[in-house]
Amino acid sequence: MKNFREEWYDEEAKVAITIADATAAAQALARGHLCGPTSAFFLSRALAAVSLLGAEMSEEDEVVSLQMKCSGPLGGVNVECTAAGTLRGYPEKKVLDDFDGLGRPDAAKVLGDKRIQVTRSVPGRIISQGLSTTLGGYLTQSLQRTAEIRVDAEVTDDVEVVRAVGVMVEALPDSPVAKSESLIPARLNLAASSRNILAKLGHPKAVLKKKTPLEFACRCSAERAAAMLDALGPDERAALPPSIDITCHMCGRVWSVKVGSQQLAVSSPKA
Repeated sequence: MKNFREEWYDEEAKVAITIADATAAAQALARGHLCGPTSAFFLSRALAAVSLLGAEMSEEDEVVSLQMKCSGPLGGVNVECTAAGTLRGYPEKKVLDDFDGLGRPDAAKVLGDKRIQVTRSVPGRIISQGLSTTLGGYLTQSLQRTAEIRVDAEVTDDVEVVRAVGVMVEALPDSPVAKSESLIPARLNLAASSRNILAKLGHPKAVLKKKTPLEFACRCSAERAAAMLDALGPDERAALPPSIDITCHMCGRVWSVKVGSQQLAVSSPKA
């Protein structure tokens, strides 16, 4: 099944492993935002990462968001995962002519210096927030945990997302694994099956504790689109054209709103 998050546990080693596949959601968002292959690649990696971090959520209406700002031409990526397993997000720059069509992107050139902020929240309240320059730094510095994270993506020049996957491994405080040991080997095929990944990690006897389906979904709606314009004053409303398009920056859908004197009519979103 595509789009899933699995949470495994090796009782003997006291090691938790999370595996996530966000391929289909990444494809939907890359198309929705009309991304070129380079921005789709980094969007796919970010979606895999936030899918892994979503395993930390404990409240029903919780959301974890990952915001990456960078000095390179991409500008950054913003993605989020809800407790229900829905994913959405966008890259700051959709098309990068200097990099598209040249194969696997060079992260150093596309991203430059970067800063990552991870936020867990529920409506009206921030549960936790951490800043780092890497995902691994967020886990070890902000959360003070012995953990590593690895994500990978593959996107064709035609913007077909072949893979948006990741793994996160954590040695619990009472784990016999030495703190100096690498939890994820340098060469690990994240396109392999979960059992194969576990074997390569050295945890073939790990037990699956939880499996969560993941999917693309956005909270934008006709009601929210209309509410944005309905909040305008009479003079501002009068200055609007008869019809206006409102684009959701998180998913790329476009809501067409017909502006009337008494009410707003919102048509189905454009793909």
